[in-house]
Amino acid sequence: MTIGTKSVLYGAHCFFLHPWFVAAAWWKLFGFPFDPRLWVAFFVHDLGYLGQPNMDGPEGELHPFLGANVMSLLFDKGDFWDNDREFDPDSTWYQFCLFHSRYLCKQLGGKPSRLCSADKLATALIPWWLYLPMVTATGEIHEYLKNAQVADSAHWKPTGYDKRRWFKQLQEYMREWVKTHVNGTEDTWTSADRHSRTASGVWQ
Repeated sequence: MTIGTKSVLYGAHCFFLHPWFVAAAWWKLFGFPFDPRLWVAFFVHDLGYLGQPNMDGPEGELHPFLGANVMSLLFDKGDFWDNDREFDPDSTWYQFCLFHSRYLCKQLGGKPSRLCSADKLATALIPWWLYLPMVTATGEIHEYLKNAQVADSAHWKPTGYDKRRWFKQLQEYMREWVKTHVNGTEDTWTSADRHSRTASGVWQ
């Protein structure tokens, strides 16, 4: 079983747990999510990790495309790639789901959608005693801790290999990222070069 599949089944992106924290984060940021399409997005946006051999590598970083295609198939009309206009992060459900990834926003010239803010805040809401045993059981914690040893800016300092210390700083980072960017401020914290710079130890 690949690390991506394990993450979706019982790890950081657990299909029956993570979406509820995303929903809670959405409620905190934008009000209760009455639109049922939002709930579909909460549950499908990370399914692209299924079958992936890594979380932050060339394969894992493309995980948003599966959920974006599902959202587009279900809810979008017409051609969602309109080359005559700039990306509007909430103009289509495809983009809404695709641009929950800060990295893909940088790569494709998009802007983080509201789902991005909710997804990042969700990490800050889950308790350590639930999150850390899950990512330890899947083994993905090793990749996260390795990435977290790089100091990219004043926003992140290497944490060593102490899981509790890493997760505490990650949660603080996510809260501050959301606070700074939830209203559409340009994301200067995230690098377009995923492999030379690490913002938080978890690139999502």
